[in-house]
Amino acid sequence: MLHCTLAHGGAWAGMARHLGDLLSMIAPDLLAHGEGPAPDRTRDFHNQATEAAATHLPDRPCHLIGHSFGATVALRLALDHPERLRSLTLIEPVLFCAADGPGRGAHDAAFAPLSDATAISDPAQAARIFLDLWGTETFDALPSAQQTYITDRIWIPEATEPALVEDCTNLLPRLSNLQIPTLILEGSQSPPVIAEINARLDHDLPVAQRATIPDASHMAPITHAQATANKIRRFITSL
Repeated sequence: MLHCTLAHGGAWAGMARHLGDLLSMIAPDLLAHGEGPAPDRTRDFHNQATEAAATHLPDRPCHLIGHSFGATVALRLALDHPERLRSLTLIEPVLFCAADGPGRGAHDAAFAPLSDATAISDPAQAARIFLDLWGTETFDALPSAQQTYITDRIWIPEATEPALVEDCTNLLPRLSNLQIPTLILEGSQSPPVIAEINARLDHDLPVAQRATIPDASHMAPITHAQATANKIRRFITSL
């Protein structure tokens, strides 16, 4: 189970309670998150995150679940190591290069001030912008320790752009090769760019199904843990 940007493996705790009778779960801290490995800022972030996550894949084929940024890492692992997966679940993957409609344009316009704030070394403002787009709480409502955790890592979204915006890792051209059963999830209240991304993935992945979590937005694994877990349970038990 691979978490989203600015979180850690503990973000899966709610879902784990609803899937514990079905699955044995591994939820590592990703690169630069929690107690995960430190990044080399001179190297591509997505490359390093994928390499680090690959070390947690079990020896036998597993069900791989990813959320947001973690879902893009999960997709890349599936493309690189298909023999190590039984199924793939992508919850709101932020693979922006897969979207080309008005939702993508709206996202890019909303995201632009974050890059400006990061560039002028205003991490608190950058965090406010990021959480307004993707979070469940405002930055100023968070405890100070959590604010510090986020501002220390607010450079990460921009570091993912070569992979997620420019597709430097060539994920899109390889989608049609993936023969692993895949579940693609989104919240009904999520930004339109997510629906555009998921529509492209649903079209290009040969063995995919798409589902919506009612009343949920981007952080569905946390805010709607049981509903999200139920979708995954039905998917896995149907295989």
